[in-house]
Amino acid sequence: MVEVKHRKIETNGISLHIAEAGEGPLVILCHGFPELWYSWRHQIPALAEAGYHVVAPDMRGYGGSDAPESVEAYSIFQLTGDMTGLVTALGCDEAVIVGHDWGSIVAWQTALFRPDMIRGVVGMSVPYTPRMPVRPTDLFRMISGDKFFYILYFQDEGIAENELEADVDRSMRMVMYTISGSLSEGNALRTDLPAEGTGFLTGMYMPETLPSWLSEEDLAYYVDQFSQTGFRGGINWYRNFDRNWELTSPWAGAKITVPAVFMAGDRDPVVSGLFGGDGGGNMLGALDSFVPDLRSKVFIEGAGHWNQQEAPEETTQALLTFLQDLD
Repeated sequence: MVEVKHRKIETNGISLHIAEAGEGPLVILCHGFPELWYSWRHQIPALAEAGYHVVAPDMRGYGGSDAPESVEAYSIFQLTGDMTGLVTALGCDEAVIVGHDWGSIVAWQTALFRPDMIRGVVGMSVPYTPRMPVRPTDLFRMISGDKFFYILYFQDEGIAENELEADVDRSMRMVMYTISGSLSEGNALRTDLPAEGTGFLTGMYMPETLPSWLSEEDLAYYVDQFSQTGFRGGINWYRNFDRNWELTSPWAGAKITVPAVFMAGDRDPVVSGLFGGDGGGNMLGALDSFVPDLRSKVFIEGAGHWNQQEAPEETTQALLTFLQDLD
């Protein structure tokens, strides 16, 4: 039985809480919003048993890690700097980096900035998107028009936090259920609501019971952590889209050169909506040209946005296939 250990690591001027297990080549697992290291609870022991040193941090602003107050502290340079600093703090020269949701953006960008340090990258749910010629919030406004779009809603400080923190248990139940593959047939995340008066949870659904992949104990861990920290840290990541666009102008047109895999559930509304051609441009179809050493695209049948939790065995096997191919 693999033991998952917890400790704090100093990196990039902050303290990160990490869960880790195993010995061997380093694999870093980066979670997204609104998640924690815990979203990798199935992969950590499985990858460790296969001969890897697996490290899953609570990312900056989450859980047991530091959460700086200023919005600027969550720029892409800080987020990727946390991960490269983590590699060094663990006494390593290189790592494979895996990310889901916002963690996927961090993983892709870390591979872009430091191909000397990242020997392979896996992005889940969010494909690599090169820097656009248009400022992101302007692009989002063009795409959404007068309809609600959550990233624009997140831009004003305090509003989204107040909504989600009013009842953390309710918020987490609705979010985890609505964009999963377990959403009942005939329902779908509402994307046709007006911007005015709409909140993040307005177009979501409350499950009668939790889906089989998410126990009451699992949910309780998330609720306990976010009840203590709030959601500001994670939402601040979204408030840096324009700042990141300004900071990364030297990388306009740059490609990911390290070996890579893209993975997602085939019922993930983030993939089909933002990146599959429904207004956001077919970024997924163009991924091969942006990532020339893309080894595979893995779509997990029946899974939604939370593929590593909804389909842990399929996700783990795809990761092991890639890792073993690298080794």
